[in-house]
Amino acid sequence: MREDSSLTPEEVANILKISKLTVYEMVKRGELPAYRIGRKIRIEQKDIEAYIRQGKKSNMAETGATMPSDLQPPRQEYPFNAPGLVICGQDLILDILCRHLETHPQGCRAFRHNAGSFAGLLQLYHGNADMAGIHLWDSDKDIYNIPYVRRIVPGIPTVIIHLAMRQQGFYVSQGNPLDIKGWEDLARPELRFINREPGCGTRVLLDEHLYQMKLNRHEINGYEKESTSHQAMASAVARGDADFALGNEKAAMMVRGIEFIPLQKERYELVLRKEDLHKPEFQAVMEILASTAFRSELAGLGDYVLDETGKIVAET
Repeated sequence: MREDSSLTPEEVANILKISKLTVYEMVKRGELPAYRIGRKIRIEQKDIEAYIRQGKKSNMAETGATMPSDLQPPRQEYPFNAPGLVICGQDLILDILCRHLETHPQGCRAFRHNAGSFAGLLQLYHGNADMAGIHLWDSDKDIYNIPYVRRIVPGIPTVIIHLAMRQQGFYVSQGNPLDIKGWEDLARPELRFINREPGCGTRVLLDEHLYQMKLNRHEINGYEKESTSHQAMASAVARGDADFALGNEKAAMMVRGIEFIPLQKERYELVLRKEDLHKPEFQAVMEILASTAFRSELAGLGDYVLDETGKIVAET
């Protein structure tokens, strides 16, 4: 690589006649491929030229003109060499991890994708994400995550890192007026349930228990009624739109008028490609997970058991 082929964000801003902050936003959105040298961002001259050609192409399209095919830039996918990591998952732990990552000496910008466990693993498999937070219970072996990673991310060596133990259970109205106690109450036809979307860890937990109990999911009152977050389901119960729902304890602590019935402890863990583990930004993730500051912040939130946080529990 020639030394004069890379540009700073300031130099790019001068070329394009825009602000430096706009350049950073373009990198964040994936419009400009970029890479890091230490803490500095660099952008290749050829990528600036491709961006300008793309802009000209758009202007031609608006006026009905065409551009010669040999001048048309290739389709740009998400720039994985950009200064950032894509992290899939829905737990607050990942938001805190992203914040610590952006201030770590070897860290980088983090992009959060609010996806459930199955979707996160698929994004990792297809190369659209760098890490995925998951909590998938296998009822046959009574273990979390490992069997699913092996099957959903086949042929790609991965590392599973423990984040925290959480508690899953039912959200019910304060005082539990309907006397809801456990999984067997799913069979009560008078109770109105609200479900999570297919592919998320909570939905998998429910379906695995239904499989064990030999309950037909279609006979559960409200099985097809779905919500895409723990807080939304807890809120539905608090409003009286449902009698109970399955979710983690954290949401019950955030919604007024909700009581939590604990049912099962679960492992919430982070999956990444093994080949990435040696990279500085991933080493920063490992350091953050092992740090006192990170663990103290999680401990202050309650609900998390952090005895194994940061431990590599499996390689697949």
